[in-house]
Amino acid sequence: MILAERRGLKKMEKKKYYMTTAIAYASGKPHIGNTYEIVLADSIARFHREQGYDVFFQTGTDEHGQKIELKAKEAGVTPKEFVDQAAGEIRRIWDLMNTSYDKFMRTTDEEHERQVQKIFKKLYDQGDIYKGYYEGMYCMPCESFFTESQLVDGKCPDCGRPVTPAREEAYFFKMSKYADRLIEHINTHPEFIQPVSRKNEMMNNFLLPGLQDLCVSRTTFQWGIPVTFDPKHVTYVWLDALTNYITGIGYDCGGSSTEQFVKDWPADLHLIGKDIIRFHTIYWPIFLMALDLPLPKQVFGHPWLLQGDGKMSKSKGNVLYADELVDFFGVDAVRYFVLHEMPFENDGVISWELMVERLNSDLANTLGNLVNRTISMTNKYFGGVVKRTGAIGEVDAQLQETALETPKKVAASMDELRVADAITEIFVLFKRCNKYIDETMPWALAKDEAKQDRLAEVLYNLTECIAIGAELLEAFMPETSEKILAQINGKKRGLDAMGEYGQYVSGTKVTEKPEILFARLDLREVLAKVEELHPQAPEEKAEEPEGDSLIDIEAKPEITFDDFEKLQFQVGEIIACEEVKKSKKLLCSQVRIGSQVKQIVSGIKGHYSAEEMVGKKVMVLVNLKPAKLAGVLSEGMLLCAEDEQGELALMTPEKKMPAGAEIC
Repeated sequence: MILAERRGLKKMEKKKYYMTTAIAYASGKPHIGNTYEIVLADSIARFHREQGYDVFFQTGTDEHGQKIELKAKEAGVTPKEFVDQAAGEIRRIWDLMNTSYDKFMRTTDEEHERQVQKIFKKLYDQGDIYKGYYEGMYCMPCESFFTESQLVDGKCPDCGRPVTPAREEAYFFKMSKYADRLIEHINTHPEFIQPVSRKNEMMNNFLLPGLQDLCVSRTTFQWGIPVTFDPKHVTYVWLDALTNYITGIGYDCGGSSTEQFVKDWPADLHLIGKDIIRFHTIYWPIFLMALDLPLPKQVFGHPWLLQGDGKMSKSKGNVLYADELVDFFGVDAVRYFVLHEMPFENDGVISWELMVERLNSDLANTLGNLVNRTISMTNKYFGGVVKRTGAIGEVDAQLQETALETPKKVAASMDELRVADAITEIFVLFKRCNKYIDETMPWALAKDEAKQDRLAEVLYNLTECIAIGAELLEAFMPETSEKILAQINGKKRGLDAMGEYGQYVSGTKVTEKPEILFARLDLREVLAKVEELHPQAPEEKAEEPEGDSLIDIEAKPEITFDDFEKLQFQVGEIIACEEVKKSKKLLCSQVRIGSQVKQIVSGIKGHYSAEEMVGKKVMVLVNLKPAKLAGVLSEGMLLCAEDEQGELALMTPEKKMPAGAEIC
């Protein structure tokens, strides 16, 4: 956990917060999986600004390498022309998603290239870099060398693509020289690599078995930063790309670094995808040690956003783009989805169907309908004036408690970078407001002249809670936050001031005509439009399975209908899943059933991975007595089918059904 002193919205002196994303590879248009990272980073940066931090948020593009050189040649342009276009497209998408970065860094920037050359020479002069020959298996998409033992089924262990043998003269960095020091740092700084599973992976798979020296130059292509004292070599990608985090804020290895570098370094957070965690938690810290610089405080390797049954890939044809999604749903709806649907540690799933479901249920119904109803009732019953009367009811205290606890819970979640949990807490408040409407029935109060003060108090409470929730939304859905506050004429109070209920000014007038924040969409119409944009060839009819597909099983004793009625079956949605430690068979799933989440342990690890489980709609026995399996509490049962070979298949609804739907 970082900056634990911020818990509970404690007021504090303004201090710096320097954070970065990975720099996007300038080989083409970023898909929504790439875009997720900049939106995630933006939400963290915005929230820290709200907490009073002096935030510097840097992103950018990685623009050198063999792959770009080849792509430019194929396009009939120079590499610089190619990356100029690609970097412009990446920046366009980042701006489209309303991200508030402070600097867009490019590795073709003149000052960056100059500093990389100075860093290379410094490390060579002090004996950390030496010349040799590299012979191994090379993956061009990853721009990485591997030994035969590191390959998986003869392919790249990172991306699964084919590798080719390569031998060339190269400069190498002595990684082993700093390995023990890095191991000690990781062991004494448990917050350095997050989540913890990424730390364990780096220690067990790379550091403890022993580090090999790292190739840091290439001679088989020219599109890179030349080594000043040996110009046939260009600097290899990781020494070039990783150093952007210091060159971008004014580092100079000659001793003339800027005031900004002195103020902002070390970085408080490097936010990266889990696929490049090794480079940021092993190579990068060792480079910094060699430069005698402090290490970043935290590196967070976020999971992937998956489309369908795997990682998005242009070669697989399963790519979704941010601008296309925005055309259908709007910027804030896309921001909400990618932030809310990504578990802390496991991969998330995106699809057109899920997007429509979330927009209709969470954004249009829970949030949009709440705001619209509250403003409309205020206009109908009090001419738009929100007034606090003091006519308190029994349920008011519960609503107020939720309103006061929500900012604390959001801050606690953000301290641990649990962004999805933070958003969930805000929507818990909105859902509580909707329940409060059902409890107080303003339309019934309006019929009784003697209850006008109570009606006014109810609408005040709703408006105050909406104001709190809207302000908390600013980091995640900035345009929506602004629209809601404008419609209720609410003023931002700041996170530090949210510990006091009732700051919405009594007597304030709301807008006369509330704007529809999110219009419900028809799934069939959306899918029809998607089909027009991306027509697909008819799928081939699946082959009929050979042989007899019928199975007879031993019959159990008959039961009565009364026995059956005791069992409660509902549709659940798996929102997170992880392996149960010290168990070869068990997976632990967090299953959303209506407004509640149940933890269910299932012996299906041999049939499904934790990543595959997330996003599935399943059939759940929800009223099974809780029990502990391998020391983990299980609060229900997932229904599966089993064939003669013992293969299991989760039972899923034939048609699209909401989480919580009763199975009867």
